[in-house]
Amino acid sequence: MPGTINDQAARRRSVGVAIALLLVYVVWGTTYFAIEVAMESIPPMWLNASRFILAGLIMMSLALMRGQRIPPLRQWRNGAVVGGLMVFLALNMVSYAQKLGIGSGLMATVVTTMPMWLALWTRMGGESVPLTSWLGLAVGVVGALLLALEGDFSAALAGSILAFAAPLAWSIGSYASRKLELPPPTMAAAVQWLTGGALGAIAALSFESLPALAEVTPRAWAAWVYLVIMGTMVALNAYLWLLQNTSAALAGSYSFVNPAVALLVGVAFAGEALTGWVFAALPLIFVALGLILYGKAAVALFDRLRGRCPAVVEATAGDPPRQIV
Repeated sequence: MPGTINDQAARRRSVGVAIALLLVYVVWGTTYFAIEVAMESIPPMWLNASRFILAGLIMMSLALMRGQRIPPLRQWRNGAVVGGLMVFLALNMVSYAQKLGIGSGLMATVVTTMPMWLALWTRMGGESVPLTSWLGLAVGVVGALLLALEGDFSAALAGSILAFAAPLAWSIGSYASRKLELPPPTMAAAVQWLTGGALGAIAALSFESLPALAEVTPRAWAAWVYLVIMGTMVALNAYLWLLQNTSAALAGSYSFVNPAVALLVGVAFAGEALTGWVFAALPLIFVALGLILYGKAAVALFDRLRGRCPAVVEATAGDPPRQIV
């Protein structure tokens, strides 16, 4: 009986991981285009501040309805660190990079550096990162670089700096969320979004025009609603859940899929044309995902099969034992 219960729990967790990954892969790939549409008439900092303050208030209400308590000051402080890095710094850098000329496809491509940073912080923090995950991350970056050859990806220097700084800030925030003491998931999201959004609102009051919000077009408001509901409430919650329930490499693997989704959305809704590079890049991205998802299990299976085959054992008897780290 205990074995059956454990098997059912493992299957439910696997289904949960698959659904969360699908949401993060597809929805976040569309948000780059939605950000471009929203910024047609919404200033970037106001866009992110209003989006996350509203989402944070909704999440706070849900947490309180579930019986969760307002967290202590220590957890507010930790949540503010994560929210400051991910919501305030990283996402405002993404918005301003796109405002300064970085295309949605290029921005999604640059974000592929995030899992490499996250894996580095994970390793420096003492956690092991499987060799197959490192290989998958490297292959995924190559695939994303090929995607960068699609279309015109030229941009201003300031936009490029912000574009590359954004995944660095996001990776530090992601790692901090795995290490710092935070409230339960719903309340943790509320705290992070409220504090990150509040920092954005303070900055927006200093650097952006508040009256401009009175001239927002219906098209921009529609994109804003999509970003609040799908990009934040659904996909970001799924990502935060993945950070707590799976490996850092797997949680960050969305960044290899997002560029492909971003380019396909550009073709469908913005009239962008694809060259042959996308057909060379996508297979590499799928290989990268395979290495991250199944690489360690494949190596373990190979080692078991090799141990059962006398001929292979005899041929490799002189080799030193191999440790996958």
